Amino acid sequence: MAAPRLTRRAHTARHAGPLDSEAVRQYLCPVMRTRRVGWGVLGIVALLACTPARASEPVVDGRPPADAPGAEKGAPPAPVGEPPGTTAAAPVTRFFLHGDGVLRLENAHTHEKIVVRFRDPDGAYSAQALAKVDALFRSRGDDARTRVSLRLLETIDYLEDTEQPQTLQLVSGYRSEGYNDALIAKGGQAARTSMHSEGLAADLRFGGVDHRALWERLRALECCGAGFYEKSGFLHVDTGRPRFWEQHTSKVKENLSKGNARVIARTDYDRYGDLVGLETTLHAITVHPLRIARQAKLVASDGGREIATLELASRHAPAAGGDCIAVDGRGAGAREHLRVVSVEPPKGGLADPAARGGPGVAVRARIALTTCEPRLEATPERIETNPIEVSAAALGAGRGTGG
Repeated sequence: MAAPRLTRRAHTARHAGPLDSEAVRQYLCPVMRTRRVGWGVLGIVALLACTPARASEPVVDGRPPADAPGAEKGAPPAPVGEPPGTTAAAPVTRFFLHGDGVLRLENAHTHEKIVVRFRDPDGAYSAQALAKVDALFRSRGDDARTRVSLRLLETIDYLEDTEQPQTLQLVSGYRSEGYNDALIAKGGQAARTSMHSEGLAADLRFGGVDHRALWERLRALECCGAGFYEKSGFLHVDTGRPRFWEQHTSKVKENLSKGNARVIARTDYDRYGDLVGLETTLHAITVHPLRIARQAKLVASDGGREIATLELASRHAPAAGGDCIAVDGRGAGAREHLRVVSVEPPKGGLADPAARGGPGVAVRARIALTTCEPRLEATPERIETNPIEVSAAALGAGRGTGG
């Protein structure tokens, strides 16, 4: 993630104050506005010179200032607490891609605006601020709401901070099943198993930003799904597997998720001090039952070697029942939450000498889930999560909760 770190340094430097060189402003700013300057020294100088700091919109405990768009008169401070599932050793920055924790967003249809601090400097998330985000993302037509993915929210915040758009508009957020079906019936650009319907996707319009150039930067990051809709003037961003398309290459009219063909697994965070308590959610389940082995493997991202064995428990499926968890859809429909209840390190210890270092050493890995037979239709044999980082010391110790 070298590129994001460089960009964050540039973002931090910008808030130290704009440069005063008129020559820089005269010759670099027009180029910078087209977003054709890379993130080298020249690009950072241009960013510092041409982008004013946005210090005029303070937010406290999830509330925008009283005179800011979206502010609620007399609203109490939002409760701020420890993110669920964290431990004392958990890192403050829980996602690889993240912004400053403050989001400025406008609904392109209702023109509602929010300015909220959804995450404080200690890493805790504000329930009140997240509720404001959910409200802005609500489904058109029926106003249905869901909890917007924290991973998606942090990705949007990262893009807002690094791109510095004049305005950031939400073209499409959450879509209820009924609204999504209505879009399909009208011939709209909507997938039958849309990530919008699980709070995992957003269509965004970045004012003053070259959308194609931004799409290409997202491709280089390989962080997420990104679609470039040139005629419609927006980017689709989701938390699924890295994949990229343009409006004319979109396959939304094809039922690509049919038969569990595109089931994905996403962890609640990216960085962990301990894996016990980690939750991974299965999304885009289209055929039930989906059977998942109770034992999963933590495998290294650089080669797939086994690092540890994880025992899983389901939030909705019955606690007892052999070596497999049967996801029947009665509890959560197209998704299922699995929680790590114990970690068993390899018998010989961690093979990588670097991973056996001190408490500050982190291991980059993925969780590999195995599906059980009989596998219905196009159900894959193996489902891997997004990359995560976990404390090597915690892995070496291993522990369990007893379920």
